[in-house]
Amino acid sequence: MENEKRTDNKIIRVKRELQCEGAITKYYKDTVVLPDGKTELYDFVGHNGAAAAVGVLPDGRLVMVRQYRNALDRFTLEIPAGGLNPDEPTIDAAARELEEETGYRCGKIEKLITIRTTVAFCNEKIDIYLATGLVKTAQHLDEDEFVNIELHTVEELEEMIYDGTIEDAKTIASILAYKNKYL
Repeated sequence: MENEKRTDNKIIRVKRELQCEGAITKYYKDTVVLPDGKTELYDFVGHNGAAAAVGVLPDGRLVMVRQYRNALDRFTLEIPAGGLNPDEPTIDAAARELEEETGYRCGKIEKLITIRTTVAFCNEKIDIYLATGLVKTAQHLDEDEFVNIELHTVEELEEMIYDGTIEDAKTIASILAYKNKYL
């Protein structure tokens, strides 16, 4: 098939080789054949998916988490989110992560949006939910989690998006989607 010109305009993956396996991702080298018949190598990062929640208090403030992110070597302000347990529905994961990270249980939860974080090389998919009817419980953090809770208005968060304080893609997409759909 290599160097054989095709007319179907498809890119065909002919091989996927695992290069490295981490705690939350797997890194592969993919061999693909392009429509012109040339062979290329693509990087691919496999991810099991995640879920997140925009927690809204009765007064309209959003429940946010400030946590350290190793990739950036700094703390970031984000909506609560986390990976999926095996066979766990994303709606359950979003509610679980909200309570674990923030200490708020939701009375109602509904789908807001789905995002793909880095489509050029990773298949990570995050289903994001709107969580309301919040009741204060207690945080249930993992041993390696150090999370501070912050409450902000949508206006404050939007200002932080545009001044560069908030750079996290899921958080930006979620806040703006919530504002556009519900406010």
